[in-house]
Amino acid sequence: MAKAFRRKGARFVARLDDVERSVVVGLLEQTYEFLAPEPREPTGDPFEDLVARLGMPRLKDLADDTAAPPRDPAMDRLVPSAHREDPALAAEFRRLTEHGLRERKAANLATAISAVLASDGDKVRLDLEQAQATVVALTDVRLLLGERLGLRTDDDADGLQDRLQAASEDDPQLYLAAVYDFLTWLQETLIQALMA
Repeated sequence: MAKAFRRKGARFVARLDDVERSVVVGLLEQTYEFLAPEPREPTGDPFEDLVARLGMPRLKDLADDTAAPPRDPAMDRLVPSAHREDPALAAEFRRLTEHGLRERKAANLATAISAVLASDGDKVRLDLEQAQATVVALTDVRLLLGERLGLRTDDDADGLQDRLQAASEDDPQLYLAAVYDFLTWLQETLIQALMA
């Protein structure tokens, strides 16, 4: 059974059994796969490759007239619009910044995955950098799960409670909500340990 993160010297230590660690790592990995930008193969054109390394769309992609597939709403939660009233400004800002933001989020997720996988038995020990990355990574996992549960406002949380009370025992939303609550608790204990 899980025990909260506590500060022990320069480390932040929690206890997670095999199943709990497996769930946490699995969700971190799934969020990483969802969020990490796709690597781009070099084209041989120095300018195009520079643009790609900066995370900006290639010129040929900008000229492509085919409509982009619909964006997953969870991606909009993880990488929100910078300007809701001006779609053109929001699109330009996203074009310039999204790749780098997704890279940073993916790096935090990768750090958290490595740290939890390196646990000593049932003890998860994090240094300061790993703890900070794990807090951010858990936020992204919770945003993704929250979107899948339909949690966008306080009213949505009340509605979810009503749905869960009426749900059958085998409803997958019950499990998803329980995991969301567990990750919320785990993240809160890590934040409290960081602030101590």
